[in-house]
Amino acid sequence: MRGGDDRTEGLFSYVSCEARVPVAHPLRAIRVIADEALEVLSPAFAGLYSTVGRPSIAPEKLLRALLLQAFYSIRSERQLMEQISYNLLFRWFVGLSMDAPVWDVTVFTKNRERLLSGDVAVKFLGAVVAQARGRDLLSDEHFSVDGTLIEAWASIKSFRPKDGSGEPPGPGRNGERDFHGEKRSNKTHASTTDPDAKLYRKAQGQPSRIAFMGHVLMENRNGLVVGATLTPASGTAEREAALALVDGLGAKRRITLGADKAYDAREFVAELRKRKVTPHIARHDYVDKNGVRRRSALDGRTTRHPGYDISLRVRKRIEEVFGWVKTTGSLRKTRHRGTERVNWMFTLTAAAYNLVRLPKLMAAA
Repeated sequence: MRGGDDRTEGLFSYVSCEARVPVAHPLRAIRVIADEALEVLSPAFAGLYSTVGRPSIAPEKLLRALLLQAFYSIRSERQLMEQISYNLLFRWFVGLSMDAPVWDVTVFTKNRERLLSGDVAVKFLGAVVAQARGRDLLSDEHFSVDGTLIEAWASIKSFRPKDGSGEPPGPGRNGERDFHGEKRSNKTHASTTDPDAKLYRKAQGQPSRIAFMGHVLMENRNGLVVGATLTPASGTAEREAALALVDGLGAKRRITLGADKAYDAREFVAELRKRKVTPHIARHDYVDKNGVRRRSALDGRTTRHPGYDISLRVRKRIEEVFGWVKTTGSLRKTRHRGTERVNWMFTLTAAAYNLVRLPKLMAAA
């Protein structure tokens, strides 16, 4: 017999969000790891809030919601609030009951801004990494580093002379602007939309973009992120950030660092050796158009060892991190403005990448 197309809305519901989530759902294992990391951060959260006044959004719920945004490629916080409203899985992960009201998006954004001052994203990444270290999933000797461009939330038309000269774009919602024959550089021009972003070209043959540069330090055993930061894009940003990330490790023994040809600079290699870091960097030997040979900063003392070739092969896994962060994590083009905000979101998205990978690694350990 054909069933009737009748609405079956009840006055009361006795089924919780917990009961609706399948036992084997991947988010269950991820939430256990995330909750343990958030518990470690509880003292840091306490220092960010007053002991009196109206309660704000719990920082634990706020961070879980932002993790969902990375896991499910949700393009905006407004859409995130909408999906939490009707998605029972999202409600369960965040920690909201079936009947709990969802926050207004402006309130959510205002509360997120509070976490910027507490370096919460860096501490959260550190707490997640600590769990992996406790399960012996990290290498404490071999690491890789690399950088990638994160496009800024700014149009190339916003890159205007700092002195206010230059022709404005044409009239209309998306007016045209002719750049042919005009010399532009970061010394004389800046984006009016996001002054922190810089005009940069990653390599020959690629277009110049208004962008930031994200940097990741990866351990070589399982390819997990142990350090992440974001800086304004420049020709030396990758090497400067790499030194800062290495210093953040606090290594007590000699380590190796794999990197691509962009890091093959004498000053950088010398700084690594001062820190007792063996540079496993791809050699950048070439002959320029004038017939002058460019010599690598590395010689046979480093490259003759089998570990050098292994590091060069393993370091390519760092591209998997960038691929996930830019596609699933939706950071190919950032939705925020300012180095501080974009850096915060980049670090949190790197932590989300670890959370996606850790359940299977822990189960196999």
